[in-house]
Amino acid sequence: MLGTRILSAVMLVLIIGSSLFFGGPLWWALLLFISIVGYYEYMRAIRKIPEGGSFSLTAPDIAGYFCTAAYYLILLFRPEGKSLFYALVGSVILFMVVFVFLFSKHEATEIMAVFFGFLYIPVMISFMYLIRMRDRGVVEVLLVFISAWICDTFAYFTGVAIGRHKLAPVLSPKKSIEGAVGGTVAAVLVGMLLGSVIHENIPEYGIITGAGAVISQFGDLFASGIKRNFGLKDYGTLIPGHGGIMDRFDSLIIVSPVIYFLCSIKEFI
Repeated sequence: MLGTRILSAVMLVLIIGSSLFFGGPLWWALLLFISIVGYYEYMRAIRKIPEGGSFSLTAPDIAGYFCTAAYYLILLFRPEGKSLFYALVGSVILFMVVFVFLFSKHEATEIMAVFFGFLYIPVMISFMYLIRMRDRGVVEVLLVFISAWICDTFAYFTGVAIGRHKLAPVLSPKKSIEGAVGGTVAAVLVGMLLGSVIHENIPEYGIITGAGAVISQFGDLFASGIKRNFGLKDYGTLIPGHGGIMDRFDSLIIVSPVIYFLCSIKEFI
């Protein structure tokens, strides 16, 4: 099991690393794939469909996939802020139309849950594409992974070693305050190390990864909360030893827009 988990992690890093390095359509395609699979796992979760079970796509589901495809096409060809804003507004209108015309078949809560999934997964993960388009895009995307995966790894080991106080005992009994602090400190140090390697932005990268690490843990707990609400252990089995896309990318989802904002903040002040 451990060997499978390590092999899967290595393969995942190689796929992400090569796509990130080349950027452009390859990076876009990988993020689109992650978004579509993650969105599917989310919809399966909120319907309490066990792993291996199937469900028929409803009109709101199809609207969600259509919005995802349209949003990512605009992201690829017209990634300006106004274009993406109009795409989001158009998505809201489409879901409203679906609800009105199929009022007798779908409740408002279902429409809102599916639309939230569209915002939560495809839209938020797309910020990694926007980050990659920046002048230092490759380096700044690494800050996302440092904030999420380095933090998560060291939080685990710190928690196992010295964890005594529960961080969220009901939501995630295994996570500890000591682990959260250890993971955050590790992310800060690795962020500063990255800055030292490129010979600039050492304190800045430390601050960014520190803030990102704190936020990433909320993203992890949020995704765990969804699973617990709907009685699931994992979102899927796509990544052997790790679970589904949402199990591996849950913290990245919330970190991506935060890192984008923090890296862009100088341009707005």
